[in-house]
Amino acid sequence: MSSGVTPSQGDVAPTMETVEQLVRRQLSAALGGKRGMVEGAVPTIGFTVTWLTARDVQLALIVGAGLAVTLLVARLVQRQSVQFVLNSLFGIAIAALFALRSGDAQDAFLPGIIYNAGYAVVLVGSVLIRWPMVGFLIGSVTGDPTSWHSQPALVRLCSRLTLLLALPCVLRVVVQYPLWLSGEDMVAWLGTAKIVLGWPLQVAALGAMVWVLGRNHTPLERPANTG
Repeated sequence: MSSGVTPSQGDVAPTMETVEQLVRRQLSAALGGKRGMVEGAVPTIGFTVTWLTARDVQLALIVGAGLAVTLLVARLVQRQSVQFVLNSLFGIAIAALFALRSGDAQDAFLPGIIYNAGYAVVLVGSVLIRWPMVGFLIGSVTGDPTSWHSQPALVRLCSRLTLLLALPCVLRVVVQYPLWLSGEDMVAWLGTAKIVLGWPLQVAALGAMVWVLGRNHTPLERPANTG
């Protein structure tokens, strides 16, 4: 049984965009494709491997940042979007501030743990107050940021999608925080967990979201043009 709102004529017309089509497209773009996912993992791999071989926090951070800069230059040369590389470079910069301040390699992973904890709180909180964050993604496209909230079926769909989006963040905190508390002996495991719980987990969550979206056909209502 579909939980979506169907038009009075029956099935959604082929030319009408549905909420599910919109969210699938937006989520795919948000991940940056395969290349964007790889670019997010490479600096972490460089940092972890360097730390394990040299036991030098500064050198490990330099290698991670150097790899991110190399990926950035490659994007610029190819005249492609640098959004995902810049995200990675920003992450390395914040990690460097934490690790260099304390001198402990495991602190390079602390900003990511804090970020995921905060993101999870925001996402789950938005569902609890019945204003799921995915709904605002839809509103940003329709031009009316809140009209979707008047459709109960759409709120329910967005709530499920928002919880699926939050799940990877929750798992990262649950796994990585105890490893961070264990100190430098767990840096290798922290690096491995960050990579495994990065894009592979995000792809799994996206797959679950696509499955949910494939079961619904909620018409995307755009505000009438009053101009």
